[in-house]
Amino acid sequence: MTPQPDAPLVSVVVPAYNAAWCLARAVDSVLAQDYRPIEVLVVDDGSTDATAAIAEGYGDPVRLIRKPNGGLSSARNAGIAEAKGELIAFLDADDWWLPGKLQAQVELMQAQPGLAFCSTATRVVDAEGDDRGVWGCPAVTRSPLHAIFERNAAVAGSGSAVLARREALKQAGPFDEALRSLEDVDQWMRLASVGGYTCLEEPLTVIEKRADSMSGNLDVMRQAALTVLRKNRHLLPENDRGRFWQACYATVLADYAKWETRAGRRTRAAMHLIEGGLRAPVARGRLCASLLVATIVGAAPPPRIPKPSQNTSQSN
Repeated sequence: MTPQPDAPLVSVVVPAYNAAWCLARAVDSVLAQDYRPIEVLVVDDGSTDATAAIAEGYGDPVRLIRKPNGGLSSARNAGIAEAKGELIAFLDADDWWLPGKLQAQVELMQAQPGLAFCSTATRVVDAEGDDRGVWGCPAVTRSPLHAIFERNAAVAGSGSAVLARREALKQAGPFDEALRSLEDVDQWMRLASVGGYTCLEEPLTVIEKRADSMSGNLDVMRQAALTVLRKNRHLLPENDRGRFWQACYATVLADYAKWETRAGRRTRAAMHLIEGGLRAPVARGRLCASLLVATIVGAAPPPRIPKPSQNTSQSN
C-alpha cells in the first residue's frame, strides 16, 4: 500500500504478555487498515509462550521489542519510547480494529490541531464472539477533563480505541506503572489536561470481555478508581476541586456498590455507600437512596453502556 502524501507516521503500540492465542488477530487488524505509513511495535512483556516468535514472523512494518515482565503500563511506556511516529495508537493484544479506524482518526487529528487525543466507540463481545453492546461517546457538557472525572473510563472508552499525539503524551507523562488497574483512565485525564479530545461515534474498535473479567477484581478496580481521582484532583480548575470532585468520588463508590449488590455482596455495597456519604457530603441524598436499594431491595441495574454520540469538544 502506497503511503499518502504528507501523511504522518502512526506508531501502533501492542503490549503483549503470553498472547500467542490472540496476537495475530490484533496485528492483522492493523495491517488491514487502509492507512499508511504505519509501524507496529509489539512489546513482548516477558512472555513464556510463542508471542515473540509470532511477532518476528511478520517482518516490516512489525517490530518486536523484548522486555522483562513489568505489566501493561510498563509495556506501553516501552513502546512509546521506541515509537518514531508523530501519532501513537494503542492496541491491546486481545483486542482488534475494524477497517477504516486509523484513517478516520488521523483525519480528525489533522483537521483539529488542538486535539491531544481521540478515540472511537468500542464494540464489546464475549468469549464466544457474541455482541454485548457498545461503549459509546457520551456528550461532553463542560470539558473532556470534567467528563473523564465524572464518567471514569466511559469517555475515552477502551485504551485500544485511542490515538494520541506524541508531543501530548510527552507533556502528560508516562503511564503510571504503580497502578494495578485503570492506568489508562489516569493517562486520559492527564492528556485531557494538556489538549483537546474528541470521539468518533462509529464503533471501530472491538474488545473481548470474559464473564469473570470484572467480578473477580472489583476491590482492585474500586481502589484504583479512587486513587486515580485523588492523584489527579490538582488537574481540575481550583473551583472544581471541592463539590465537583466530591461528587465524582461519591459516584465511583455508588457505581461499585451497585456491582457489589449484583454480585450478592450487599454488606460490602452498603459500606461503599457509607464511605461515599462521609467523604462527599454534597452527594449524601443520592447515596442514601442507593444505600436503601442495596441493603433492603438488594437489586441494582447493570452498569450502563453509553449510547454512541459524536463529540468534538476541545476545551480543557
